[in-house]
Amino acid sequence: MQQRVPTAVTGSRALPPPPAARRRGLARLVGRPQTLFSWLPLLVAAGLWLYSVPRTDLRDIGDYGLLDRFPPAYYGALAVLTAGFLVTLRRAGTAPWWPAGYSLAMLVALKAPPALLYDSVRYAWASKHDAVITRILTEGAVHPTAELSGGMSAYDQWPGFFSLNAALVRAFGVDAAASYINWAPVALGVLTLPVLVLVYRTFSDDWRLVWTAVWIFQLANWVGQDYLSPQGFAYLLYLTVLAVVVRHFVKPGSAGRLRDRSRLDPAAAAVPPPTGARQRAVAVAIVAPLIAAINASHQLTPVMLCATLAVLCLTRRYRNGGLLAVAVLIMVVWDLTMGRVLFLDTLGTLRDSAGDLLSNSRAGYAGEPTGPGPELVGAANIAMVGVLAVLAGAAVLMRRRLTRSALPLLLAAAAPVPMFAVNDYGGEMLFRVYLFGLPGTAFFAAAALVPAAAGRSQGHTAARRTALAALPLALTALLAGFLPSYYGKEGMHYAPPAELALTRRAYDRAPEGALILATTGSFPGAYYRYDHYERWFFTEQDIPENLRMLKDPAGYLARGIPEGRPAYVILTPTQEKAVTGEGYLPPGGFAELKAALRESPLFHVVEEGEHGLVLVYGTR
Repeated sequence: MQQRVPTAVTGSRALPPPPAARRRGLARLVGRPQTLFSWLPLLVAAGLWLYSVPRTDLRDIGDYGLLDRFPPAYYGALAVLTAGFLVTLRRAGTAPWWPAGYSLAMLVALKAPPALLYDSVRYAWASKHDAVITRILTEGAVHPTAELSGGMSAYDQWPGFFSLNAALVRAFGVDAAASYINWAPVALGVLTLPVLVLVYRTFSDDWRLVWTAVWIFQLANWVGQDYLSPQGFAYLLYLTVLAVVVRHFVKPGSAGRLRDRSRLDPAAAAVPPPTGARQRAVAVAIVAPLIAAINASHQLTPVMLCATLAVLCLTRRYRNGGLLAVAVLIMVVWDLTMGRVLFLDTLGTLRDSAGDLLSNSRAGYAGEPTGPGPELVGAANIAMVGVLAVLAGAAVLMRRRLTRSALPLLLAAAAPVPMFAVNDYGGEMLFRVYLFGLPGTAFFAAAALVPAAAGRSQGHTAARRTALAALPLALTALLAGFLPSYYGKEGMHYAPPAELALTRRAYDRAPEGALILATTGSFPGAYYRYDHYERWFFTEQDIPENLRMLKDPAGYLARGIPEGRPAYVILTPTQEKAVTGEGYLPPGGFAELKAALRESPLFHVVEEGEHGLVLVYGTR
């Protein structure tokens, strides 16, 4: 006879489950403690971030950019994300998706606020690129031999990136690239993340080291080249080519002792399998279109790519002269055809710049940054470079086995440095050398902070104990440096729509071929309909010349205006922040200039308001 199982029912009501069952149900709901501490910080950080972003005050961006406009909850979200990343890093070997999720969340937390908050294009150069895309959409062609003022001809000589965006605008049916332009830093960051993982996994099997390197790269990428720009696009392609090369271009018989696991650092990855000549030829055919796209989009990145491929040839593993020859050939062909005009002009300037290391490595300012925000930005930049250099240098010295196996990455980090001997790239070579050296630098900086887990010696034990304190301190310091570096000069990067509207009205009033004067080109709308006007950004010169100009601004400008040429002057609040912060004019110099032009009989006010002043030269 079958035994009847008693049920916990009294009448029609079920009895509550026993306490042990309730605890098991709660445990299944929230997960084990290690799982709970993996997802809970992510949830808390998301809540803090979503609370803080709408409460960011943009009405008056002051000396410190967005630093004193973000609510405390925003900084709390970043702190919680950092803590959560450190917790999940301990499980990276078995659950690498958790640090991946935190890396993605930190990327969005750091770079999405302008896309959500701003009602206009962030950053004057992004506005400039929007103007180029708009012109290509309007005309449907490029004119590489046309002469345009302000160096704008170069955009027709390297049009790949702009043509791609024009196609995207048409494909998505939006009005212009401005509709998505502020999301570019997030999009480029998301696309860069898996490429970095591929590069770092080539040299390390330790997921803790890989994700720490990715995290450091994100925090140290403060240069600001990740906006909608040819450099940002070409940099992504450059990293992609690097990933393909280090993973699929290993020559047979070249690894030698690196195939012996006992000779490797515990965190080092085995050298990728060798490829034969036919396989490498196929790989060249695959990456050649990427190299061509780089050359069609940007002037400097192909040079950096060739330099990187050249230094990789110094190792037996990647001594692939054929790939280097293809890259050089594509670059030379493009420079002598589409880019011929600017290329020949650049060659003509090398006599003055080649070998001038001091001048070529200077920052792109006319003078010293002025004001609390720009001065803080400069100090933060220097501090971050110092921290990264110290950490990477320590790893190279202390983890020699890892350095030996990851030598290609170290050489790639050093490859851009000789560019200081060639040119100053408009005062930006310092930032570009830093940017192209960053992937390798971030890897070795991470190696200094994440000791090998397999070691049992006293040295390994001491290193792990030191890392318990050094890793969170270093990541916190880099985060503290990133924020002013990226957002400390936001007053120069954001202009309300009313200011852009004033600028466009000024251009629309000016007849075809008129001369447009402004203190600097670093303001939104500066290149609106750029192929219809000449431009003179009259403070972008040596500081002594600007000081002479301030003695008689109206007379100085009048002497520079060709006889009979219609000329308009546009002065906006964004220009004032730019020329003062970057040191073109002394504090108060912009207001002095503005007052002198307003009072001069040589110039007459066309429009004036809180968003700017427009004047016309000559009689009414």
